[in-house]
Amino acid sequence: MTSANWIQYLTAVGSIATPILVLLLSALGWRFKRQFERQIELENKLRDDRIDIYNKLLEPFIILFMSDTAWESDKKTKNLDKGDYAAKKMLSLEYRRIAFKMSLTGSDGVVFAYNNLMQYFYNSEEQKKEGQLKAQMELLGKFLLEIRKSMGNEATELDNWDMCEWWMSDLSKIKNGEIN
Repeated sequence: MTSANWIQYLTAVGSIATPILVLLLSALGWRFKRQFERQIELENKLRDDRIDIYNKLLEPFIILFMSDTAWESDKKTKNLDKGDYAAKKMLSLEYRRIAFKMSLTGSDGVVFAYNNLMQYFYNSEEQKKEGQLKAQMELLGKFLLEIRKSMGNEATELDNWDMCEWWMSDLSKIKNGEIN
């Protein structure tokens, strides 16, 4: 008889514990699901902000490396030196604000690559060395590659040179040191 009481007791505890356990597990599952959905929602919003920030940060570099013909064909900038124009943009308060936003919202890789790129441009001695164009393209390509990775393409097989090849006609010559 005692074993029957023990089985009845176990059955009674099991019938009470099962719904409680299911309720607790459901609550935990709902909480994790909600947290995951919130994380995705924040990432999507952050992605839109990052795209805007990255576009604004890249503008002076786009200007620097665009062809002279394209630069001169723009009626607003026809009589301006593109190097001076790009430098003025990079030194503006608005550009600094955008860079500050990037340092808060960008991935570590993007921030490191941007820091390296900007330190190169700040260091006037580096720019006077032979092969400066190659160094600039390597750093800009690395920055673009890190942006690509931060936008969800972490497993990309592209390298920093591949990121610049589509818009630079002489990139292979620059890469091989034929153009400085």
